[in-house]
Amino acid sequence: MTDHENETAGILRRSGQRVRRGTREFVSTWPYPHETHPAVVPGVSIDDQRVRYRVDRPITGVVGALIAAFVAWGILRPQQVFDVSSAALAWVMVNLGWIFTVLAAGLLVFLLVLAVSRYGNIPLGLDDDKPAYSTLSWAAMLFAAGIGIGIIFFGPFEPMTYYLNPRPGAYEAASDEAVMGAMSQASLHWGINAWAIYAIVGLSVAYVSYRRGRVPLMSSILMPLIGGGGSTSAPARIIDGLAIIATLFGTAATLGIGALQIAAGVEVVSGWSPEGNTLALGIIVVLTIGTILSAVSGVAKGIRWLSNINLVLAMGLALFFFVVGPTAFLANMLPAVIIDYLGSLPEMLSANMGQGEEMQTFLSSWTTFYWAWWISWAPFVGIFVAKISRGRTIRQFIFGVLFIPSAIITTAFTILGGTSIWLQRTEGTIAPDGTADSLPAPEEIFFVVLDHLPGAQFVAPLVIVMLAVFFITTADSASLVNSQLSQQGNPEPKRWVTAFWAICMAGIAVVILVSGGQNALQGLQNFITVTALPFAFIILAKCVALVRELRNDPFVIRQHYARSAVYNAVREGVTSYGDNFHLTVEETPEGDQFAAGAEFDSTAEENTGWYRRTDEDGNPVAFDYETGEYLEDN
Repeated sequence: MTDHENETAGILRRSGQRVRRGTREFVSTWPYPHETHPAVVPGVSIDDQRVRYRVDRPITGVVGALIAAFVAWGILRPQQVFDVSSAALAWVMVNLGWIFTVLAAGLLVFLLVLAVSRYGNIPLGLDDDKPAYSTLSWAAMLFAAGIGIGIIFFGPFEPMTYYLNPRPGAYEAASDEAVMGAMSQASLHWGINAWAIYAIVGLSVAYVSYRRGRVPLMSSILMPLIGGGGSTSAPARIIDGLAIIATLFGTAATLGIGALQIAAGVEVVSGWSPEGNTLALGIIVVLTIGTILSAVSGVAKGIRWLSNINLVLAMGLALFFFVVGPTAFLANMLPAVIIDYLGSLPEMLSANMGQGEEMQTFLSSWTTFYWAWWISWAPFVGIFVAKISRGRTIRQFIFGVLFIPSAIITTAFTILGGTSIWLQRTEGTIAPDGTADSLPAPEEIFFVVLDHLPGAQFVAPLVIVMLAVFFITTADSASLVNSQLSQQGNPEPKRWVTAFWAICMAGIAVVILVSGGQNALQGLQNFITVTALPFAFIILAKCVALVRELRNDPFVIRQHYARSAVYNAVREGVTSYGDNFHLTVEETPEGDQFAAGAEFDSTAEENTGWYRRTDEDGNPVAFDYETGEYLEDN
């Protein structure tokens, strides 16, 4: 061995002893950064990194200019925007719709395999990190992430539509079979496949931020694929810019349907019926002002407090429907829908664009549209889920994120949708002629169903308030995430940037409603699907990058050494001593066949480069992993 190698071996034998050296000598002398073997690195948290956050002016300027141009185009040529987006949607669906299906189905399998694999025990944080929240609190926050405008808007409308106008070839419309089939179809769109899309983004962000010490950006997990340069490289900026665009359009669509439903509620309560979407546009303006005030005034705690109250009200609303509605019918449906949903999952997922024009129309309007919508929401929800999941293992994260909110949402849809179907089957008043064509407008169905229940006059105004709070909290949170993405992952982004993104979302929502006119929902589908497509490819790349990172995680390296050491020791013991031997730990000569790490290059850049600490300018600095301190601070 060379003198340098002998010295290195001596350092490894003296576990726990640290030699304080200057940065240059420290980095250039030892084969491992900070004298720490990659198998014993406890992880690196972004909170302990030295990062200088700045507003990323290229991202903010370019994306902001694109959104401003789109809003101007939509206001000046609304019909042209609708026609172009409709043509783009048709092309994407026929030619690339399969990508969304691959993601929805493939991510679920990928995550479940990951959870039960050797990677499942890897913590999303440092080795000794404990979960930031109790399991009950964590489950409640996952529930909060899945509750919003969409459930109230689509809860009664979507199952009712499938009941009267089912997926081609699935079952006969308005039949007994259609009752279960309709609610199972709705559960598909809002259940575990949807949350698999959120989960892969949240898992990636949590892992690279709390285990690898990189800023919480969409580009951070792709660093092994796109190379160095950090968040300011051209590929990284493109990735983060596409994430901002997808989030803007996906959230704007939610704000659009929220404004439509609030307007419908105001009409029901007040009797005032303005022409077209005028009231909805006014509501967007008013609530966006509320969002901006929230963003610039620092009243985020107050908004979160309102959001928690809204969560309780949403649970109360579902309980109200269950108690005063067809309780026995719903109680029988709840377990049956879950079983039917899981049993028919392969059949529903196998529906594809190659099954004819009728199926293309259905998938474009529903299934594929939903996959695109969840992709556009993935950066927003993923970052939130990552923040609340620190300290949990990959296995806990995957099972929790996939199944907790899915079960709750399936229950909510069964209660709301089941009530509307029961009213149609018993009274025939929701769709008077028994076809989907006679259904009320999507934004009105909730209030039509509610009107058949006792106490509707008191609940309707409360629902309007809930929708308004959902609007503000959704816009505020999504703007905050976009603000972080445009400020290199800054956990406390500048408020004026947050307000800017809130205005952009409102502008997109206005354009969607103006260009769509009476076909506002179709306008939402057009823009969401087209703008989510680029980010779909990014999510696929995230899967590849995540596995590459997990393969050399310190936990996995330790597993490799443990298996190799025990296997070699047992083989040698039996060969040399028969039944009577015990295991000891001692140094082996270099290249010895019984060395635990004989086939592992512990000094390779892929195993050591990630935990080398740097200062704000990217220069290497010395760090003590035993004390968790930068040496120059002492």
